[in-house]
Amino acid sequence: MSARAESTTNELTKDKIARRARASYRPFVRVGFALVIAFLVTRFQFDYLESLLYDARMRLRPAPAPSGHVTTITVDARTIDRLRRAPDAKDHAKLLGALAARGPKAVMYLIHPSEIVGSYEDLKAFAEAAERTPGFVVAVDDVPMKGAEESFRLAVPFEKLKVAAAPSTSDRNLFARDLVTRRMFTSYQGQTFLHVELAALFNPKVRDENRIHGVFDFLDARQVYIDFRPAGRYPATSFAEAADGDFEGGVGGKIVIVGRDLRTTVKDYIRTPYSREVDAMTAVEMHANMLDTLILNDGYYRLPDGLNVLFTTLMSVLTVYVVLALKPAQGLLLLGSAVLSFSALCYLAFWWGTVWVVMAHPVLAAFICYYFFIPYRLIVENRKSWEYYQKNRLLTQVEELKTNFLSMMSHDLKTPIARIQGMTDIVLKDPAPLSERQREALHTLEKSSQELLEFVSSILNLGRIESKELRLHLHSKDPNQLIKEVAGKLEYMAKPKGIDLKLELEPMFSIKMDVDLMRQVIANLIENAIKYSPAGTRVLVSAEEAAGRVSIQVADQGAGVPEDEIGHIFSKFYRSKGAKSSDIKGSGLGLYLAKYFVELHKGSISVDSSPGQGSTFTVELPTDLQEQ
Repeated sequence: MSARAESTTNELTKDKIARRARASYRPFVRVGFALVIAFLVTRFQFDYLESLLYDARMRLRPAPAPSGHVTTITVDARTIDRLRRAPDAKDHAKLLGALAARGPKAVMYLIHPSEIVGSYEDLKAFAEAAERTPGFVVAVDDVPMKGAEESFRLAVPFEKLKVAAAPSTSDRNLFARDLVTRRMFTSYQGQTFLHVELAALFNPKVRDENRIHGVFDFLDARQVYIDFRPAGRYPATSFAEAADGDFEGGVGGKIVIVGRDLRTTVKDYIRTPYSREVDAMTAVEMHANMLDTLILNDGYYRLPDGLNVLFTTLMSVLTVYVVLALKPAQGLLLLGSAVLSFSALCYLAFWWGTVWVVMAHPVLAAFICYYFFIPYRLIVENRKSWEYYQKNRLLTQVEELKTNFLSMMSHDLKTPIARIQGMTDIVLKDPAPLSERQREALHTLEKSSQELLEFVSSILNLGRIESKELRLHLHSKDPNQLIKEVAGKLEYMAKPKGIDLKLELEPMFSIKMDVDLMRQVIANLIENAIKYSPAGTRVLVSAEEAAGRVSIQVADQGAGVPEDEIGHIFSKFYRSKGAKSSDIKGSGLGLYLAKYFVELHKGSISVDSSPGQGSTFTVELPTDLQEQ
């Protein structure tokens, strides 16, 4: 090997090793990218998007039933219409008297006493009625600093009334920042708020905040997500009716919340996960939902950040695999199924287990990975397409050169072969005596030149097929006559082996065919039958016409074709294992050309073979083939 050739070989080997090394590292690089994207995505808070997904789950789940321990009384339009004014201190005292007579568990007043109008005596009477009402407490929507609880004390004549912090909260400057109320305080700086105290009347274990389902720490406060019900789920009694002792659903043994529903100020209403309207729900119902969340202890538990990172990582890796390893349709189907399955899992966990699985990060990771790696895949595929185009272009040129070379060589080889055959025939027919060895050599030469001529003809036909130049030249011909002509010329092959070449031909009319092509088909089948048949056996050639088709069969008593090879014997250049292991020569083109020629006649060719019992090849041709 020359130094230049050796250098080229070494370069090719190095290039192949480098490509294999890149291919082996590529999966790790892709996973690395997926991990980086997952890490970066989880570093950011997508509270607004996550809150939208939280609200969607809240709206889609079946709304839980109230505990039945909370009822509400509201100063509403019916109250104003009935009293012809807003309730004053006398009306409030009358309401509390009606409540006290029915033994509520507690009365949570959302209307601050300082907002109630009336004379001093009337206000004092209201304060005394409040003192006599079981569990009466004024709820203040404020959070006192630790040690400043006395700032909540009311002025005379309400100084003896119990005042407690019952703050509401909405996502204003933190979390989703959409003004929707989703959370509630349970304590601040160690101070337990009113909702926990009242809920403990029915569920004592919530006194221990660590046993409140879903409680979490935020700054100096402990909070829990409210298990909201849609507006209108709590029994509501109009203030005027309640003052007369007519209560919706009863108040005995329940927590009664008294507030307003006049639609005159936004502070009496909140936005909820069900609706972002300013008056989506009254503050009265909000506090009822807060109390039931603690009484039923079904606040939503948010999974730890570690699991969120895990889900996000798995979604990123899956997306990268889908984009780079699967077909687009399969990838979209798998990725869509994964996202839908993950969403269904999150929904079921939210509904059945009151567990909040963060969805924003995994979904965004899938979206980002998909749209990040799609351009990369397009670049890779475009590069491959360009390489395939260049290779195909080169292969097309090589194929054209090969075809032209074979055609040229085949044509050029035919002339000297014909000369060899002619000279051989002259010598054999010359009256001059030849020795036995000379005559045997000439017969061998004649046989070899015939085999070479057949091989060259096959190559020529193959070239014509691949160049799409082969056309039928139809003429009327009696199939029986054609079979007899071919069989007569092949008797020389059968005699040396003692093979009985028998013809069983039923009379039939001439049909349209390309005589030269069909002559090659029949000759090939009979030659193969003779070649692969043992000495002293029989080859049967039969022909018949039925149902508008001519059927030609060539049956031998040879070794047969193995079942696993039957599907390949009509393939180009295919030779069975038995033929390769024997001394029988062949190009592997005969049956391929025969099948092509028959199908060009709108016919069919098939084989029925059993190992050790011979083979039967059947050719069927139409009797009404027309010019194409």
